[in-house]
Amino acid sequence: MGFLKHSVLVGLTFGVTSGTITTLGLMVGINAGTGSRLAVIGAILTIAIADAFSDALGIHISEEAENVHTTIEVWTATISTFLCKFIFALTFIIPVFLLTLQTAVIVSVLWGLAILTVMSYLLAKEQHVKAWKVVAEHLFIAVLVITLTQYLGMWISAYFGA
Repeated sequence: MGFLKHSVLVGLTFGVTSGTITTLGLMVGINAGTGSRLAVIGAILTIAIADAFSDALGIHISEEAENVHTTIEVWTATISTFLCKFIFALTFIIPVFLLTLQTAVIVSVLWGLAILTVMSYLLAKEQHVKAWKVVAEHLFIAVLVITLTQYLGMWISAYFGA
């Protein structure tokens, strides 16, 4: 079973990271552009399904292209990527159902940054590198995505909104 550790780790780290950053970016941008709970819910569900399949296929092809993994390792990475992305993307829908949209977006951003912090810290410890550097690098990218999509949504709303 040790040979599958790499495949599960690939799926977990990629799925959680992509699920978090992509979902947050889409949520923040759509909220800023529309302020519509329905649009944000639709976006989260779309990411959870379409992007999870897309990322899983991307990992599948990437692992095959390395030409060093067994078929079971490739499929383990594929399935774990899909499940992790799907499940973590869906966690962001919970605050949208329970809170006002603005509060839900804030809670989701905090939840996403917490997920990335913990995962980055654990990854750094596993690799025996300075955790603060890994965490800072990953959080910087996430905050950059959140900021850019916020302003993009505001720009779209200002120039194309009703």
